[in-house]
Amino acid sequence: MTSTPASASAWHPGSWKGYPALQQPNWPDKAELEQVGKALSTLPPLVFAGEARSLKEQLAKVARGEAFLLQAGDCAESFDGFNAVAIREKLRVILQMAVVLTYSSGVPTVKVGRIAGQFAKPRSKPTETIDGTELPSFLGHMVNDLPFSSENRRPDPDRLIQAYNQSASTLNLLRAFTKGGFADLHRVQAWNQEFVASSPEGQRYADLAAEIDRALRFMEAAGVSSNHPEIHEADFYTSHEALILEYEEALTRQDSLTDEWYDCSAHMIWIGERTRQLDGAHVEFFRGVKNPIGCKVGPTATPDDVLGLCEALNPEREDGRLTLIIRMGADKVADNLPPLLEAVRDSEHSVVWACDPMHGNTFAADSGYKTRHLDDVTTEVSEFFAAHRAAGTWPGGIHIELTGEDVTECLGGEDEVAQDDLSKRYETMCDPRLNGRQSVDLAFRVSELLRG
Repeated sequence: MTSTPASASAWHPGSWKGYPALQQPNWPDKAELEQVGKALSTLPPLVFAGEARSLKEQLAKVARGEAFLLQAGDCAESFDGFNAVAIREKLRVILQMAVVLTYSSGVPTVKVGRIAGQFAKPRSKPTETIDGTELPSFLGHMVNDLPFSSENRRPDPDRLIQAYNQSASTLNLLRAFTKGGFADLHRVQAWNQEFVASSPEGQRYADLAAEIDRALRFMEAAGVSSNHPEIHEADFYTSHEALILEYEEALTRQDSLTDEWYDCSAHMIWIGERTRQLDGAHVEFFRGVKNPIGCKVGPTATPDDVLGLCEALNPEREDGRLTLIIRMGADKVADNLPPLLEAVRDSEHSVVWACDPMHGNTFAADSGYKTRHLDDVTTEVSEFFAAHRAAGTWPGGIHIELTGEDVTECLGGEDEVAQDDLSKRYETMCDPRLNGRQSVDLAFRVSELLRG
C-alpha cells in the first residue's frame, strides 16, 4: 500500500502541487495557465458551502440506510451541444428515475447530476496516433477539442473559463427547473417524453404516474395538504470528476461561516479510478475540501487500498462525507466486492456505497462502436445488491451515464437497441450512455432490488 498524505494541518488549496499529479494536460504555456487560474479565482463561486453541507446531510441518510443515491448524467459534457432543451431533457429523465425509485422502494432518493462541470476525461494513453501522426488525446472540452488536428488537440487554458461559464449557465437553468414548477410531482405524467411514452418502459412509467396522481388526489380529498415544498420542488445537486486540479484549486473558497475550505465548482466531486493513489495529488487535494466527495474503486482495489482511502479522505468518519463508487464489471463484482465491504464494515468507517455499472462493462461491438449492454449493467447492480445483503450493509446508490436524447449507444432494453442500430444515433464524445427508455427500465429494475 502506498504512503498516506501528510497531516491535515499542512493542507492548503495548492498543496497538491507537491504530489505526483496523474492525468493532467501537458499545458504548452504555463504562464497563460497561471493567468487563467488567477482570473478564475476572482469569479463568483458556482455553488455555495451551505448547499454542499445540505447534500452531505442527505448523503448521511444514505450512509445510514435511510435513503438512496441516484447520481446520473453525461459521460462528458460538450461545449457544442449546449442548450436549454438538452439540459431539461437530461433532468427530466433523472426525475423520472428518482420517482420510480422513491415510489417503488419507499425511501427518499438523493438526486445528484453528472452535470455543470463534467468536462474533463481521463484517458488510457496521453497521445493517440492516426496515419502516423501522433497528437495529444482528447481530454474533454475543458482541455482541448475532439477533431484530430494539432490546433484542436492543443491544451488551451482559456477553455477552463468557458467550462466555468457554461457550468454557471447550466446551474442557472437547473435551479429554475427544479424550483420553478418543472419538478412538481403533479407533473409526473407530463415528464413522459414522447419516445419514452411509446415504449414498454414508458407504459410502465405511465401506470406508476397514474398511481401517484391518485395518491395526491386522495391526500387533497382527505384534507391533507399537498402544498409542501417536497411536492412542488426538487433538491438537485451537481457533481463531476475533479480531474483538472488547476481548475478545482481556483474555485476553492474559504467559507465565511465556518472558515473551512470548499471546492465551489460543484456540490460533490469525485476522484477517478486512475487517480486515487494515496500519495497522489488528487487525494491530497480532496482530503482538505469539506464537500461530500466520492472515489471510484475498480476491480484491482484491495481492502488495504480502500481502508487507506477512508483514513485519508474521511479520518473523522463523518456520515455523508465519503462515497465509494464501485466500478468492477458484471463478471468481477461478486468476487471482488465482498472483501471490501467486510473490511470497511469491520473498521466502522462511514461510507456511502454506490454502484457504477457502466465503466466495467464497456466493449467494442463488431461494428467497432464502443458500447455497453443493459443486461451487463443490471447484472452488476444485482451482484452489488447481493454482496451487500450478504455483508449486512446498505447498497446505497447507483452512478449512471445517461442522456435525455434518443441515442443508440448502449445495447438492450425492452425496446431493444441491437448492434445494427448503434450507427443510427451514436452521438457521445467519449463513452456510450443509456437513453431515456433504457434509463427508466434500469430504474424499475433497481426499485425491485430495493424492495428485496
